[in-house]
Amino acid sequence: MADREEAIDARALEEVVRFTSELIRIDTTNRGGGDCRERPAAEYVAEKLAEADIAPTLLEDEPGRTNVVARVPGRDPGAGALLVHGHLDVVPAEPSDWTVHPFSGEIRDGVVWGRGAVDMKNMDAMILAVVRAWARAGVRPRRDLVLAFTADEEDSAAVGSGFLADRHAGLFEGCTEGISESGAYTFHAGPGRRIYPIAAGERGTAWLRLTARGTAGHGSKVNHANAVSRLAAAVARIGEYRWPVRLTPTVRAALVELAALQGVEAAPEAPDFDVDALLEKLGPAAALVEATVRNSTNPTVLEAGYKVNVIPGSATAYIDGRTVPGGEEEFRATLDRLTGPGVDWDFHHRETALQAPVDTPVFAAMRAAVERFDPDGHVVPYCMSGGTDAKQFSRLGIAGYGFSPLKLPEGFDYQALFHGVDERVPVEALHFGVRVLDHFLQEA
Repeated sequence: MADREEAIDARALEEVVRFTSELIRIDTTNRGGGDCRERPAAEYVAEKLAEADIAPTLLEDEPGRTNVVARVPGRDPGAGALLVHGHLDVVPAEPSDWTVHPFSGEIRDGVVWGRGAVDMKNMDAMILAVVRAWARAGVRPRRDLVLAFTADEEDSAAVGSGFLADRHAGLFEGCTEGISESGAYTFHAGPGRRIYPIAAGERGTAWLRLTARGTAGHGSKVNHANAVSRLAAAVARIGEYRWPVRLTPTVRAALVELAALQGVEAAPEAPDFDVDALLEKLGPAAALVEATVRNSTNPTVLEAGYKVNVIPGSATAYIDGRTVPGGEEEFRATLDRLTGPGVDWDFHHRETALQAPVDTPVFAAMRAAVERFDPDGHVVPYCMSGGTDAKQFSRLGIAGYGFSPLKLPEGFDYQALFHGVDERVPVEALHFGVRVLDHFLQEA
């Protein structure tokens, strides 16, 4: 593209590492139920934007639960705007489990350590480094960029992206697509084979509460209306259920491209297609798609009783359910059947499943940006098994993609570090990411 300029300089490479480290040091642990305070990180981000003459807006639905939104004007006022978003909160971390303190932001042996290093203060830092480099070089993107740094993604997003989408939709005027976490990182599918999965879909969130009711009584007596027994039976049926295959367009595209890389034929449209047989042939790459070919239900919490010799009158369980796009009606009907008599269920938390097209200029621009800086890498679309703030922003008609680029060395298990112990990111991965992001955001 003739208008594109090289904006990433040595200062940008230094800043992306330093910003990642400094953001990690700001403890924004989200324990759920409102127990979090993102404001110090939001103020940090706002300061870095203001230094680049980008005017930040700080927004709160609850005190301390702060979001930052800013707009970077593009060269083409007729082009739709692009949303670039990252969350500021992180999940809890137990320091005694870690090699280094999870909020130290320590840089050791070319690696930045700490909670948020991959989820997702690294991307927040990359966004800041890119737009500050543009300010120094006098560069403008082709289209308007709306930058959003959100609160509460690691819980319900109610005071984060949900609040922004519901109460401040005008800030996102013109946005047609958005990019955020969980995509364009190196997935090693064998010696020398680097895959970069870009998310173009998310399974829906369907967290469930099961409530069993029965007759309370003495633990020594026969009781055919035991709430605990009813609940346990329902949980066992749900946990053991094998959901049928439901392939979405994004997952079909992923299977075809991954199969081609393995030299295997795949025909997902064929009536006799066996997805499980294909997954066995994909080797390590199967991990990118195996969780997204079906709905799923995993029991996670049981609550019942208060004394061993007392049969309680009720018992409760929680299930982490996920639905593929288009799979919610089947999900509801199946849960009605599996819970059985004496057990009711409802949604504890629910968000829609997402799909985004992969045959579009914006996806092509993401692919081109990654392959420019790793010509031997292979970009493939995929569907996330979980969810992101893209769900809330989809209420505004914004198609969401997972694109937070990182080039990672072999043996570096990126997916295991999400919410895991010793979360960390290589310095060189951040340098790669900021270059790719700069290229894409100028081209998109």
